[in-house]
Amino acid sequence: MSFQQFAFHPAVAAGVTAAGYTEPTPIQLKGIPPVLAGQDIIGLAQTGTGKTAAFVLPILQRLLTGPRGRVRALIIAPTRELAEQINDTILQLGAQTRLRSVTLYGGVGFQPQVSKLRAGVEIVVACPGRLLDHMNQGTVKLNQLEVLVLDEADRMFDMGFLPDVRRILKALPAQRQTLLYSATMPDDVGKLAREFLRQPVTVKANHDQPLATITHALYPVAAHLKTEMLLALLYNTDTEAVLVFTRTKHRAKRVGQQLERAGFKATSLQGNLSQNRRLAAMAGFRDGSYQIMVATDIAARGIDVSQITHVINYDMPDTPEAYTHRIGRTGRAARTGDAFTLTTTEDHEMVRAIEKVMGQRLERRTLPNFDYNAKPADPHAGGRPSSQDRIHARVERERRERPAPRQPAAPAQGAQGNGHHRRPAAAPSQPAGGGQPSARPRSGNGANGAPQRRRRRPATARG
Repeated sequence: MSFQQFAFHPAVAAGVTAAGYTEPTPIQLKGIPPVLAGQDIIGLAQTGTGKTAAFVLPILQRLLTGPRGRVRALIIAPTRELAEQINDTILQLGAQTRLRSVTLYGGVGFQPQVSKLRAGVEIVVACPGRLLDHMNQGTVKLNQLEVLVLDEADRMFDMGFLPDVRRILKALPAQRQTLLYSATMPDDVGKLAREFLRQPVTVKANHDQPLATITHALYPVAAHLKTEMLLALLYNTDTEAVLVFTRTKHRAKRVGQQLERAGFKATSLQGNLSQNRRLAAMAGFRDGSYQIMVATDIAARGIDVSQITHVINYDMPDTPEAYTHRIGRTGRAARTGDAFTLTTTEDHEMVRAIEKVMGQRLERRTLPNFDYNAKPADPHAGGRPSSQDRIHARVERERRERPAPRQPAAPAQGAQGNGHHRRPAAAPSQPAGGGQPSARPRSGNGANGAPQRRRRRPATARG
């Protein structure tokens, strides 16, 4: 099967070719025809399945005919990062169409958005709050809207946006095509769909199962040794780009700083960052300036970096569905990926719930020479350094004693960079008492369970 079966206009087909898309993904294969036919859609698909292109391509095809300079398509997304990702896809696939788009979200200037709207656009990609601001001030005209997309509706519910979404929907023309995409279908989202969609076609693409290209592993560890386990994993694993998940924004910031101090090119993405710093962090992660990004579930929505090889759950997710969302950031576009989860005794119930959804038992692994019996630092022990501090001290000592390693060539700029990032020189996975660092195996999965690099398969269509 190829994209030729959809009979796209040459200007749209040119965007497909330029993007390197060859074979439609299941959500594209099932979802594009009914959208082209003008039907309402409920699309159930997880991250990394090509969902964005599944609605962007039919929208571009539709808007090629008809008036220009007025808003005819509106895409609502829960986060600024996802809005920018969608807009990037529009710009890439629609480069030959001369259709114009704008993103509307908070945290940046209001007037530049007004200027772009006044200049005339056909597509608006917006977050609910800033869109309502524009609607209330009359700076965006939606009276001639033809297509509405609600992307990641379940996440909008989680973030408390459904009341805003309802207000927006009630102000839009009743005669329109509505496309709703969600990884899960909680009751409130189902009620919204029944209220505002007309005889929708439901399209499913393995929405409740993790991608088959991902290998899963659990690393049991005491809660106070999580950061040391994270460092040991990173030092002993060949990685390209790594996404680390934490439960809170404060922990994301702290873990990101700890990784920086350990010598990794790391950043964090969390709610306390200004918009400019969020954009800079995302851009640095995409172009390889940062090897590791630490993020919360909400902040990570919209991250679409094709070369992510590893997702590490520093904290266990709250639901099995959240686990699927997280690990869907790797193993994308037919590449392979690894999902590592640090688990404590408090996580046993959630582990069983995840295994039930996946229909298999997840592999338990241990790291050789890791001091699983290390005690937490005693704040009253006369300044005794923590085991974390001893790791950092040993890393610095070994760096001073060894010649500087040759640095690899800078990775290619842009979202398709695929150069491997060199890890810091030492591998601090042995007990705090000292000794030589363990060798890092390069292939296979040894008896010690250490994670290994695998050959990547060529990419296919993404969206």
